[in-house]
Amino acid sequence: MPPEHARVVVAEECFPTGALGYWVRRLADGGLCVALTATSPPRLPHPDGGEPLVGTTPLAIGIPSSDGRPLVADVSMGKVTYGDVLAGLVSPEDLVPFGGEQAHKAFALAAGLQLLVGALTGSERYGAVLVVARPDGDPVPAFRDRVGGLRLPGDS
Repeated sequence: MPPEHARVVVAEECFPTGALGYWVRRLADGGLCVALTATSPPRLPHPDGGEPLVGTTPLAIGIPSSDGRPLVADVSMGKVTYGDVLAGLVSPEDLVPFGGEQAHKAFALAAGLQLLVGALTGSERYGAVLVVARPDGDPVPAFRDRVGGLRLPGDS
C-alpha cells in the first residue's frame, strides 16, 4: 500500500540484482519519491588497494513529475559493473570504486550504504532498504527548464 506520507521498507536476506532503477521508476511513475539501495558480496577494494571490502552498493533515486517524466538516477559505486566482468567485457581488476583520484568518495558512499543496510537489517549478509514518500512539491519541471534541454537521469 502507498504510504500516507513516508515509509521505510527493510528487506533482509535478499539479493536484489539487476537495475534497481526499474523498480524506482515504477514507483516514481506512480507519483512517489523513492530511494533504494542494496548490498552485494564484497567486490570493491579500498582505493589504496587490498581485498574487496564492500559491494558495488547501487543507489537508485526516483522523483515523480507532473510532466510525466520522472527523474530517475541509478548508479553503483563501481567504475564498472559486476555484470560486465561476468560477461567478459572488462577485467576483474577494473572493478574498483569510480572516481579515479577521487575514488575515496565512491568508496565512502559504498561503505556508508552497506553499513546502513547492515544496521537496519541486523545482518552482515545481503539486504535492501527502500524509502518511499508522497511528495509535497513538484521540482522536476522547473529543474528541466533550468538545464535547458540537456538529458537528465532517467531520460530515454
